[in-house]
Amino acid sequence: MFTGIIEEVGRVASIVEKHGNRRLTVSASRLTQELAQGASIAVSGVCLTAVEIKAKSFAADLAEETWNRTSFSRMKKGARVNLELPLRADGRFGGHIVQGHVDGTGRFLALEKIRGTDNFWLRIEIPPELARYVIFKGSLSIEGISLTVAKMEGTLVTAAIIPHTVKMTNLSSLKRGDAVNLEVDMIAKYVEKMMRGETEGRITVERLVSEGF
Repeated sequence: MFTGIIEEVGRVASIVEKHGNRRLTVSASRLTQELAQGASIAVSGVCLTAVEIKAKSFAADLAEETWNRTSFSRMKKGARVNLELPLRADGRFGGHIVQGHVDGTGRFLALEKIRGTDNFWLRIEIPPELARYVIFKGSLSIEGISLTVAKMEGTLVTAAIIPHTVKMTNLSSLKRGDAVNLEVDMIAKYVEKMMRGETEGRITVERLVSEGF
């Protein structure tokens, strides 16, 4: 489990395809000192398993589902990626519950300075099927960053970004139209499932009653 608090920004060193498999290598200097082979690491919001670790890089294998569902299929060498190690059992919970299980990709629209402040507005477009899970003042993981939704207009999402977040993440390197990894609040999905189950259960009972059981 992760919190969406980015610890380091790495760079894509390579994505190599061999025998139908893909291996992502990321250049990083600090987190590799704490990373162990077989351990998890979130790369721009995607939970991956480190299979090879060097002093200033690590590699992870990408499953076909990961390749198709995330922004990795559109990344090029040199792309900046947000990195976070899993939350320790005795650690502080600084962001929100982030599993590293990407629900889909959105489209980066802009990172605009807010007039009269040092802060920014981050604007992205999200898929319609994810919009029902995103609410005003709710949590949303964008590129692995735990953010609070400041405005929601249909599929257009706006979040307020402080200078520290811009400095410590890959947001400033994104260009209009770039794909961004999204993970909606896990609690919203559980609530939806429970409500759907309750409704389905009620319909079943009503049907039984109407049929004389």
